[in-house]
Amino acid sequence: MKNIIYIMSFLFILSCESDNTSNNIIYDNSLEKVSAVDISYYPQIANLNHIFYNSQGEEIDFLHSLLINGVNTIRLRLWVNPTDNASSFTEVKEFSQQLKLLGFKIWITPHFSDTWAHPGQQILPSAWQSLSYNDLKNQVYSYLSHIMNEIEPDYIQIGNEINSGILFPFGDILNSSDQFIDLINQGINAIRGVSSNTKIILHFAGHENANWFYNYVNEVDYDIIGISYYPIWHGKSLTDLEQNLTELSENFGREIIIAETAYPFTLNWNDWTNNIVGLDEQLILPNYPATPLGQQNFIKDLKNIILELDNGIGFCYWGAELIAWDGENSDSGSVWENQALFDFENKELPVLQEFNLN
Repeated sequence: MKNIIYIMSFLFILSCESDNTSNNIIYDNSLEKVSAVDISYYPQIANLNHIFYNSQGEEIDFLHSLLINGVNTIRLRLWVNPTDNASSFTEVKEFSQQLKLLGFKIWITPHFSDTWAHPGQQILPSAWQSLSYNDLKNQVYSYLSHIMNEIEPDYIQIGNEINSGILFPFGDILNSSDQFIDLINQGINAIRGVSSNTKIILHFAGHENANWFYNYVNEVDYDIIGISYYPIWHGKSLTDLEQNLTELSENFGREIIIAETAYPFTLNWNDWTNNIVGLDEQLILPNYPATPLGQQNFIKDLKNIILELDNGIGFCYWGAELIAWDGENSDSGSVWENQALFDFENKELPVLQEFNLN
């Protein structure tokens, strides 16, 4: 049986209270709604020629499935100089162009790193490590200007899960708070200098202490509060989540989005790579078991929470594409196949119905 890897990408773990929320929600249609998925690995997976199926078992194109189920925005990770082409500028630009032709909006997440950035890790890109602070600021401006001119995203983040800062050690909130704000402002100036239409997201992992963070950046010229919410890392109470999101909405008056979330449809596995979620204790029970219906109800209730807010605009499901792409015998494949939006036969799961926000 698989061992489960516990990857702690965030500093705050909440209580284990579980609950349901009302489904009788009237959405505010005055805001542009976002129904998004992060499928940053899809260009790599597409090269392996996997076949996907709709809910009736008929072959369907993966991207077409997302589109007809209501997904309107694709979120893509961008690394500066990755070890291979995955999440490189070339790959992200080419994939963005393909997605735009299909009618999707584009949400770019620059990590300002050659690898993963999150609250516990904000590593300078190797090519930027010898820069002075002033030169780094200029590089941030140049880099984001280049992204804006070449990719023209509809949404863009300044870093990924920046609870602790960006571009360490220069943008460490605890030790270099003024520089953190300067770097954020430098990025925003670059974005606004190219487009007044692209919306800027500041992304925080979790909802506890989010009020502190967004109060700290309240004078910054950004558009959207972006929150990651995974029960395994950020607590099992949707009531607490709703309360904290409501406070963010009331305190700051900005649009709010769930920038990352996911939930398993099973605790089984489809390859020999350790999965991140694989135990009952990591779930919100009894309300949301690891079943197709449990996964769907989790997203349904989360969607209702965010869209019931005065400023709530939607959500993004992370890892929608992460099937067991390397085969059932791989020990270096997917850590997320039990949280994808397609089952172990690559068939659409019921949760996809929740991406239609109309």
